Amino acid sequence: MSLTESIKREARVLGFDAVGIARVAERDQLSAVSGQPAPGPTPVPTQVSPLLYDRLTEWLRRGYQGTMAWMGRTPEKRADPQHVLRGCRSVISVGLNYLTDHRADERPGYGRIARYAWGRDYHKVLGERLTQLEQAIQRLAPDAVTRSYTDTGPIMEKAWAEQAGLGWIGKHSNLVSTDQGSWLLLGEILTTLELEPDEPGTDLCGSCTLCIQACPTGAIAEPYVVDATRCISYLTIEWRGEASALSPELQRGIGNKIFGCDDCLDVCPFNLRAEPTQEAAFQPNALTLAPQLDALARLSEADFSREFRQSPIRRAKPEGLRRNVGIAQRNQKSC
Repeated sequence: MSLTESIKREARVLGFDAVGIARVAERDQLSAVSGQPAPGPTPVPTQVSPLLYDRLTEWLRRGYQGTMAWMGRTPEKRADPQHVLRGCRSVISVGLNYLTDHRADERPGYGRIARYAWGRDYHKVLGERLTQLEQAIQRLAPDAVTRSYTDTGPIMEKAWAEQAGLGWIGKHSNLVSTDQGSWLLLGEILTTLELEPDEPGTDLCGSCTLCIQACPTGAIAEPYVVDATRCISYLTIEWRGEASALSPELQRGIGNKIFGCDDCLDVCPFNLRAEPTQEAAFQPNALTLAPQLDALARLSEADFSREFRQSPIRRAKPEGLRRNVGIAQRNQKSC
């Protein structure tokens, strides 16, 4: 069994539902990003990093990052993992299925939380397993250098997951897998090992535009491009402003969503073949599956910390969740 096959086997043993490898070509990063020549021999060009860099800088130029200022810091670092880990030659992308066999309670008086936040914080779940996978790699290849991330570092994880064959980036800008549909949480390990790459994912969206039509706020500015300043996930999680700063149109579009949004994912035809996960960490509890708006509106900061201690919902902070609950309550009253 090759080293690549052994690493993939270890990933499966640890419970990852998908694993693939993307090659990071050795090249001169300065010339790829800035166009300036570099000393020494001409390196092998890469097919990924310059394209990622161009897409990212155009997205930033349009202001689609909103208040997420960190997205604009060192874009060349986000586009090229060799700026993150010196000598990086491969990206090991992994995915965990988080689809559960439950339905959210959509009755009046209840809010809606995105599926990925129904259970434990995925950063911890994936992070623990990525650390274990890194330890396994060290046993298999003691000289290897690794660095792992799960939505926590300057890595364009969906693009590298696509290159590693886990799926393709759909028109809603999320990864779509032929096996798990839109319900994969992603992590990656950068390594100095030169591993055998997988075939990149093939875009199977075709002429389908269901995700674009389903977005309540028109956040998908064009196929494959999302304007975060109109995206409900951004507005209910990352944005720190007051509800009054949002236009009536955006507030109405938020509907009953109090943390994140699944609308563009729910309609993807590839989800029809997705099987629910058996991962206990992602199973919902009564609060996340059927969040009562009136009860959440009365939640103190101490209650918030206790109820969401191990939940990604902590990201919204107490004042953000109360703001979202207030918007959902007003929307339900106006119906």
